[in-house]
Amino acid sequence: MHSRYPKTAMISAFGLFATILIASAPAQAADGWGTYRKPFAATSPWNSRPVAPALGDFVIPKSTYFPGVAGGEWSTGVFLASANDSAVTVSGLPNTKGLWDPDASTFHDVTIPRWPADVAAATASDGHADIVDPVTGIMHSFWQLKKKDGKWIAAQYAWTKLDGRGWGDPAHYFQGSRAAGVPTAGGLIRKHEVNDGDVMYRHALALSLTYNALSPNPTYVFPATSADTNAATTNTGKIPEGALLMLPASYDTQKIVNPALRKVAETLKTYGAYVVDRNFGTPFFIYVENGAGFDLHKGGWDKSVADDLERMRAALRPVVSTQEWLDGNGKSVVLQEKMNLLSMRGPWQLQSGSPLASFDTWKQAVIFPASDTPVVQVNYSSRGLHPVSWALPQAGKTYRVKAITTGGAKLRLQVRDPSGTPMYFDSGELTNGETKSFAWPNKNAIVTVYAISAVGVPSTVSGELLVQD
Repeated sequence: MHSRYPKTAMISAFGLFATILIASAPAQAADGWGTYRKPFAATSPWNSRPVAPALGDFVIPKSTYFPGVAGGEWSTGVFLASANDSAVTVSGLPNTKGLWDPDASTFHDVTIPRWPADVAAATASDGHADIVDPVTGIMHSFWQLKKKDGKWIAAQYAWTKLDGRGWGDPAHYFQGSRAAGVPTAGGLIRKHEVNDGDVMYRHALALSLTYNALSPNPTYVFPATSADTNAATTNTGKIPEGALLMLPASYDTQKIVNPALRKVAETLKTYGAYVVDRNFGTPFFIYVENGAGFDLHKGGWDKSVADDLERMRAALRPVVSTQEWLDGNGKSVVLQEKMNLLSMRGPWQLQSGSPLASFDTWKQAVIFPASDTPVVQVNYSSRGLHPVSWALPQAGKTYRVKAITTGGAKLRLQVRDPSGTPMYFDSGELTNGETKSFAWPNKNAIVTVYAISAVGVPSTVSGELLVQD
């Protein structure tokens, strides 16, 4: 679904630097973690760094253009909403059923409760823009956003928690408009960081590769939860989306004359850059927020910058292992922690009662209005478990299902053979907080999910499925 990015060898840059040891403590901004200027939790992969990483040997191949670090038509903007901003409804592109919501697996319009007046989507076909709403703590992410005849339209919408991981998880697998399922603000070099006087950016960067570098199998690895739709048939390289690329610790950044590029290189030695998307013909491309005034080629093409970018291309390597990870506060952190596997996305079928309730992506729950009789609806599709490759249930391991409901509603989970029989596990109807444990039967097993409403009051149904120690 996503095949995109820089069609030219880009230009652009940042300011001020010096070398720094990997163990140096991050400079603390006035803003805390999970804010517009400093998005995502301190423990997010974006804000964490590896200790003594071991690097692979695959070299990013040359392609049509030089590598780039830039903003522009293929990058993005990050726009801050205020409490007084008005709501805006974003519809789908012409001749569609609405914009595509991968999380809910459906087409629909979306009403953003607070829409900043200065929103301007990137002008290339990807039309990226992210909107930060500090009131709800949500970052809204759009693909192919544009304004037509005074109304906003887009091809795709996704969202993530401003204070969350900034990456998808098995239950909420698509949390942004990049191919890897992340918001375009993730890893972005921001306006306020360019001339902040620091020697590096205190987070991992966002990077795209082209076809001859990206892997067809696997197409993505942790922490990514997705990749370009046709990646398995069109990629020819060895680096999957979600991979972290770094310059080796021995890389001599002092030979880089341009201070803005040196700052990027220092970041690549300490935090690295995650592969989040695919581009056309650029060996690697690192994204800068639009309007940052970042330009590596001020006054025209700078051959020394181009040569340094080429040397960086030849030196960048994927991280294959690390001793540990340190979060944004310098504390040890486990990035691939236990994550919920169960989503309440549809498609839902009404079994009894009415009306059929819908999945609310912002609440990650099925929302029932008040009704005089119980409403029972079922999802037979097994879409409650998205097939995120690094989080598939494993035969023989014990899992625990937990109901998370309000108003007296109930959750029921069944695990069965794709043919319908045998039934390996049936939780029965679980009320809020109730749990059941079971051993996962085999790799082919699928799930059936039931949501049962309360009576007389509005209610919600969500759930959690975690591997159990």
